[in-house]
Amino acid sequence: MIKTILVALDASNLSESVMASLHELQLENVDKIVLSHVLIEQNPDLERAADRPHGYADNLAYRQIEQQLQAYQEQLPCPSDIEIVTGDPAEEIVRLANIYKANLIVIGNRGLTGLKRILQGSVSSQVLEEAPCSVWVVKPPVG
Repeated sequence: MIKTILVALDASNLSESVMASLHELQLENVDKIVLSHVLIEQNPDLERAADRPHGYADNLAYRQIEQQLQAYQEQLPCPSDIEIVTGDPAEEIVRLANIYKANLIVIGNRGLTGLKRILQGSVSSQVLEEAPCSVWVVKPPVG
């Protein structure tokens, strides 16, 4: 039985597809949904405390992400949390899944192929590889 779902969202239109797919599940039986967004580290070589995002609290983009996650949160029929963290997206998603003891990760896939996939990497592929639980990958809408 799925008790905790970690939903990995980004600032793309794919987040809408991820949320629509999430609503296909029987969410009334879920104990908690964690809506997460990973901000990419601007200066990864600097040591920082891990308990909060740095340099983003006053940032307009951060506030927009927070507001979007809160809007998604209002649509959920079960308890939920919001996590906005900084770091490598795949690593942070897996870390949050471990912290919350998630039974399922729902994540989008940008549909990159060929050289773009090699150069930019695939967060969903890395999460699939390293996740401590099942992963539901939502592909972008066709068209």
